[in-house]
Parts: sequence; C-alpha cells; structure tokens
Amino acid sequence: MRLRSSFVALAGAALLAACASRPVTPPATPLPPTAPVTPAPQLPPQPPKPRTALEAGVSLAAPRTFTAEQAARALPAFRLSCPALTRRADGSGLTSPAAWQPVCAEAALVQPGGEAAFFRDRFEWVRVGAEPAFATGYYEPEIAGSRVPLPGYMPIYRTPTDLIRCTRADGQTGRGRIDEAGQCVLYYTRAEIEDGIIGGRSLELAWAADPVDLFFLEIQGSGRVRMPDGSVMRIGYDNQNGREYVAIGRLLRDRNILPPGGANMGAIRAWMRSQPDGGKSLMRENLSYIFFRELTGPGPLGALNVPVTPRGTVAADPLFVPLGAPIWLDVDRSEADGLWVAQDTGGAIKGANRFDTFWGAGPEATTIAGGMAAKGEALILLPRGAVAMAQAARAQVIR
Repeated sequence: MRLRSSFVALAGAALLAACASRPVTPPATPLPPTAPVTPAPQLPPQPPKPRTALEAGVSLAAPRTFTAEQAARALPAFRLSCPALTRRADGSGLTSPAAWQPVCAEAALVQPGGEAAFFRDRFEWVRVGAEPAFATGYYEPEIAGSRVPLPGYMPIYRTPTDLIRCTRADGQTGRGRIDEAGQCVLYYTRAEIEDGIIGGRSLELAWAADPVDLFFLEIQGSGRVRMPDGSVMRIGYDNQNGREYVAIGRLLRDRNILPPGGANMGAIRAWMRSQPDGGKSLMRENLSYIFFRELTGPGPLGALNVPVTPRGTVAADPLFVPLGAPIWLDVDRSEADGLWVAQDTGGAIKGANRFDTFWGAGPEATTIAGGMAAKGEALILLPRGAVAMAQAARAQVIR
C-alpha cells in the first residue's frame, strides 16, 4: 500500500509540472455554477440517560393480578434473598437494609396458601422510569466436555490470578492487569485468551467439546458439563475479563444476515455452525470472556450468591432495582407474566425496566429462554414507605 501511494504521488507531481510548462487556454464556455450544498440538519441534543432509579423517577401503581402458583414459587426465592436485602447497600437508592427487615421477618411466617395475600398487601407497587419493560430469557445449558484435555476440546478457565481491579493511565478503574512496565492495562481479549495467552498456568477447570456450546454457556453464565463417563460438573460465573459485551444476535441482524425475527438463539447457532470461520470471527467480536468456578450446591448461583429459581428468578440492573426485590411482569409473552425475584445481574441487562428471566434446565427451558424477547410493563414491589423516601431523596438530588 505504501509503494502504491508513493507512485500516485510521483505521477501527480509529474502531471503538475507538465501543466506549468505550457500556457493554459481558458474554456470556450463558462463552467456551470456549482449547486448549493444543503447543510445537514442539526438534531436536537439528546437528554442524558438516567443512571439510577432516582434519576429515572419513581411512582406508585396499584397492585396487579397474579396467580397463587406464581406467588408460591416467588416466596421461597424472596426468603432466600432476605439476608442480602437486610444487609447490603441498595445501589438503586430506592431502599435501605432497615426498610426490608419488617417485611422479611413477616415473609418467614407466611403459611402455605397465604403467599398471594403477602405479596398483594405488604408491599408498595412501584414503577421506575417511563420506558416499557423489555424481558429476555436465560437458562442452564448442558454441554459435552471432559475433565482432561482431549483433541479439539477448548479449555474452560478459572479466574487468572493476574486479573485484578486497577486504575489505568486514562484514569478509568476496572478489571485489568499489570503489564511488564508496571502499568495497569486492559485484560486480554476473547481472541487472545482463546489463542492460548493464559494457557499453561493450570487454570483449566475442564474442557469443552464444542466452542459454540461453550460460547453460549458463557452468555448464560452457568451450566452443566457432561463428561464422557456420564458424570456432570456444574459450573457458574466467577469473573469476567472486563472487556465490552457485544450481542452477536444484534450484529447479525444489523448486517442483514438474519431476518428481523430470526435473531433468536436457534437461528444464530444454525448460522454459526454453517459458517465455522465466520462463526469464530463473530464470537470474537464479543471481547467479553467469562471465567468459571465449579459449583457443588443445589443449582447455579446468582449475583446474591444464592441458588436461582427456575421461573422465579430474574436478572436486573442493580442501579434501578434492589437485588432481592420482587418484580411483577406483564409482557407480550404470557410465559413470563407474573411474579419474579431480582436475584441476578447480567452484562447486557442495563437500565430501568430491563430484565432477564431464568427458566432452569432442559429442552423446554432452552426453547423458551432462547426465543424470549418480550415488551410490556414491569413493577417493583418495595417495603411500604419506600416511595416517599425515594422521592424525597430525588428532590434533594435535583436541588
């Protein structure tokens, strides 16, 4: 490319020299006037997006309908969340640990059959922001793997010891590593990790038979690895490399590779398997990489470090939803309607009214979660008095 550029520059110089050595005859007729250039319209500046629930605004709503079955499934999940609710600071600013103590104490005393009345009568039902709710789904996948390396298998890595939180030269603090010069830099990308840059450090938790299956297990954040002898290792999210998460379904849709309604998990998998090189390149556009740990409890763990509940746990943004709070959804996929509990988070789950519903394991869970993309309404159930306190806090912020 450099040689061709030099050639073009020399040719241009020779042409100018030739033009300078002879007189220039003016054209017989004047050139047509240049059409006026219409300036591009100036779009009005967009208001900044709210960063927390207080900035988005909160308002009271009337209790909605739900089934006794949904309430019975949500109550055990809420009870599991109570130790965190009564201990952790609420990043959304909507509640305090002390505000949850009375309702958590009452939750422990609810008798069978009283779950629906508990959720209907003992909470304030709250809307955060004005945007409609958008719900996706996740599940616990099962992939083929091995506890020892086999030909063609890919490592499933534990968290490397050099992945730390540090402050880079640009002043940003986050996940990174210390380089040879002693500077904090971004951690390795997905491509670098898959190409073996952290290999040979005894970080291999297991090995996966298929890179596409492992990629989707990373997106789900937890799953099962079935070994050749039939035994199963359950693994769960432990850490992330600090790089940007990129939704590959959106990339395929934006590039018109999949039809508008075809950016579901099945369609994406089919395209990736039909285009192995293209599938590998596509996966590497998502720079984010997940590190795992082995789980020995009853199920995958959410962000509250308690087992998530199939059809009961929802992932949410903790800046807009108190983790552990009950959530009510009414969306255009009826399977997701009803009561949930915010027990998890996700790299793509950002902003008010953005939720990811958990469906458990198995073919049905895979089908529902893989096709879930629903819009509608979401309400958060908070201890009584929380809205007045949140609105007072927001008034202080505005001043």
